Amino acid sequence: MQELNQSAVTEFILLGFASNPRTNPLLFTFFLVFYLLILVSNSLLITLIHQDTRLHTPMYFFISVLSLLDMGYTTTTVPQMLVHILSKKRAISFARCVAQMYIFLLFGITEYCLFSIMSVDRYVAICHPLRYKVIMSRWVCLLMVGICAAYGVVGGLSYTSFAMCLPYCGPNDIDHYFCEVPAVLKLACADTSLNDLVNIITSFNVIVVPLSLIVIVYVNIFFTIMKIRSAQGRIKAFSTCASHITVVSMFAIPCSITYMSPGSDSSSNSGKKMALFYNIATAFLNPVIYSLRNKDVKNAFLKLMGRGMTPE
Repeated sequence: MQELNQSAVTEFILLGFASNPRTNPLLFTFFLVFYLLILVSNSLLITLIHQDTRLHTPMYFFISVLSLLDMGYTTTTVPQMLVHILSKKRAISFARCVAQMYIFLLFGITEYCLFSIMSVDRYVAICHPLRYKVIMSRWVCLLMVGICAAYGVVGGLSYTSFAMCLPYCGPNDIDHYFCEVPAVLKLACADTSLNDLVNIITSFNVIVVPLSLIVIVYVNIFFTIMKIRSAQGRIKAFSTCASHITVVSMFAIPCSITYMSPGSDSSSNSGKKMALFYNIATAFLNPVIYSLRNKDVKNAFLKLMGRGMTPE
């Protein structure tokens, strides 16, 4: 009899989306275009922030890190999905499945933590503008990003290790387009109630705690903004926070639904749709939101294209 910590499954089959020879090329083209736009737009945003000295501020430093993370976790899943759309064999080895699961969680949790750091940055900029450069020094920003990365490493290990230590005896069909924890847990040949509990506890630490910090910070920002006498000043202050709140909402809601629900209760179709949203849609919309609403980024783009006004 096989030991519980041994897996009889050597590879998984990623079912992905409905296989149809007629629609597969269209589906492939759609996702390929989206993926290329994600790479181009995020790379362009990072380039603009690096090239334009006016964008060498803590806020734009965090945005550039956000763009790197977006490209990272999208690249972890989308290229494989594109190959599987046109391929009859949609297998992924057990080891590659574990690696994909961990890397995706590493980037995703790090990004989630980064959102809370970005809210703190906005709090200091609005509530303590005179001390902003002193408080948000370069070393402080690097330390904050390092803490987010450590959060991602530990959180990713927690999710992955508990999921993949279970026995997987078959079937090996994952009703998803990549190895995401809730979808993989459905194939375990053992009781997953302990894993559900661990996932909820881990999710509380990596999702609820950062989100609570964001809410607390923005409540304080709101009260500070309301004290501004000038209506134009209040609008400007709210505008600087609107982009961040929009991005956090798009990422946090589907992630919370996916990872705070027990694996057995999650629907495969809804899980895939929500994964598409926070894996692809948000990575595409992030640079759009931060650039279209930002005059500094637009001016940096015009300058890079050689049409910007010469600085005084």
